[in-house]
Amino acid sequence: MKRRHPIIRFLKHLISAAWPTSWQVQKHFSDSALNRIEKAIKASEQTHTGEIRFVVESCLHPLEILYKKMPKKRALELFGRFNIWDTAQNNGVLIYLLLADRDVEIVADRCIHQHVGNDGWDAICHTMEIQFRQGNFEAGVLQGLSEISHLLQKHYPADGENSNELPNTPIIL
Repeated sequence: MKRRHPIIRFLKHLISAAWPTSWQVQKHFSDSALNRIEKAIKASEQTHTGEIRFVVESCLHPLEILYKKMPKKRALELFGRFNIWDTAQNNGVLIYLLLADRDVEIVADRCIHQHVGNDGWDAICHTMEIQFRQGNFEAGVLQGLSEISHLLQKHYPADGENSNELPNTPIIL
């Protein structure tokens, strides 16, 4: 993501904070789009033992912007808050989208991260951000899910005892 001037970023988040979160998310993700994303996560998780969560947040509180909180730090916080780190095989993956910054971050637990590394996750984020810049938010998320699913299938294929440890429903903050 291209980094904006701090004042522009602050104003963008301040303006976004004035609008209801549900309206901002609905602008980019209809209820049916969120349902398709949930179904894609469910279908993906039937092919591997990993767990995927998708979180979309309209904006950060303006004070967080003043304290220079970046999307990566917020994604790490949410990774912990939603217990994505606490899967049996340590192969949980968070896709975090911060709409005000049009930034996507992927945070992965240590076992899957050792196979993919920062460069692999950054490449997936870049592909998704290209779709977002074109206004294709659902397609961008689905493409990212597909790429993450492929990596999880490669390193953690389904083993017959494939329990669903985390909900598949997208989280809207």
